[in-house]
Amino acid sequence: MKFRGRLLEHEPLARSTTYRIGGPARYFVLPAEVEDVVKALHFAEDQGLPWLVLGLGSNLLIKDGGFPGVVIRMGKGLDRFEMKGATAIVGAGMPTPILARRTAEAGFVGVERFLGIPGTVGGGIYMNAGCHGAEFAEVVTEVTVMDPKGKVKTLTRKQIPFKYRASNLGSVIVLEAKLGLGEENPAKLKELQGKLLRWRKAGTPFDQPCCGSVFKNPGGPKTAGMLIDEAGLKGFTIGGAQVSPLHANYFVNTGTAKASDVLKLIDHVRKTVQKRLGVELGLEVKVIGV
Repeated sequence: MKFRGRLLEHEPLARSTTYRIGGPARYFVLPAEVEDVVKALHFAEDQGLPWLVLGLGSNLLIKDGGFPGVVIRMGKGLDRFEMKGATAIVGAGMPTPILARRTAEAGFVGVERFLGIPGTVGGGIYMNAGCHGAEFAEVVTEVTVMDPKGKVKTLTRKQIPFKYRASNLGSVIVLEAKLGLGEENPAKLKELQGKLLRWRKAGTPFDQPCCGSVFKNPGGPKTAGMLIDEAGLKGFTIGGAQVSPLHANYFVNTGTAKASDVLKLIDHVRKTVQKRLGVELGLEVKVIGV
């Protein structure tokens, strides 16, 4: 199988996740173009292996045994960015914070709050990521996806059953999206982004390996972070995994964490919150691998 990009074997996935945790991928493909993605899917099918798409590896916990199939890492080559009027055409491999910055600098409003989403646009759309009260579902007008057979189709916003932290797109790979934005004074957007960044630095462990929010907010007046804090779990540690003293819904890798430590911590926090406060917390982080 000839790729324009690269094909690696037994590649440690810890390098490709924001948690800095995870065993190796049997095969690791860095596609240089859409055709490489098709080839990777065909390769997985020929070998009888499962496949997984990775962006910046946030919102993801890969188990210590790694992933026994083909990992397709969307990045350079699939990170197109173009403005046509107030529509942004964005490749799946583009980091969301860069999208937030570049649109704001150009005077477009709609994704300026996405500065705090630590993943790619493709992953963000696939899980309907959001932060600071905004989410992808609000701006997406069209998404180009590839099915497991390598066939490409374009879906309109109406055809995508977005929900809180889910697109319900199923077994597809997001390749590109169109986002409908508005116009706004760049200086105003820059000021807002400065505020959001300061808030993030003060209120989240942004400089430590973590996956973003571990649990979904359960609805109701209290966020998952408030509930975990109320259960007295801030700073609670198992192995190298710790409930962040800054923000209780962020579990950080203090340097030596294995996936098994994080999983034990998730389990403990979930049970404790259920027991002490009667609330069932649902996972936002995706757990993958063996």
